[in-house]
Amino acid sequence: MVDDNRLSHSTWDCKYHLVFASKYRMKRIYGALRLELRDQFLKLCLQKGCRIEEGHLMLDHVHMLISIPSKYSVSYIVGFLKGKTALYVANRYAKKRKYRGYHFWARGYFVSTIGYDEQVVRRYIRDQEKADKASDQIELFRLNP
Repeated sequence: MVDDNRLSHSTWDCKYHLVFASKYRMKRIYGALRLELRDQFLKLCLQKGCRIEEGHLMLDHVHMLISIPSKYSVSYIVGFLKGKTALYVANRYAKKRKYRGYHFWARGYFVSTIGYDEQVVRRYIRDQEKADKASDQIELFRLNP
């Protein structure tokens, strides 16, 4: 677990695989727009404390492995990313390309959690119990000089 993933009362490791597509799966993500969308996604994620671990912009959809702080819901971050980038594309390219208003992305998205293997979690829990017992023993000896 990375030390950067801390809030005032929690430590988190929340990673998600996101996929969302352009409206009508039109092949719109190419050329200069592809580079600009990459930069926009990185900038927007930085604003919310998210981190894009991996990502790929296809011609008609986006794949992203993203780390999202536990204080935000996945739907909020996806809505934020899709909404802000749709506004950016509409303001920047509306006259050059045939975009209808701010409708750049399709309504839905796919999300899957990227978690630890069950065996790793079980081992961690067992080791925590052992570590907790060991620390109790150490504290017990410190009380009696």
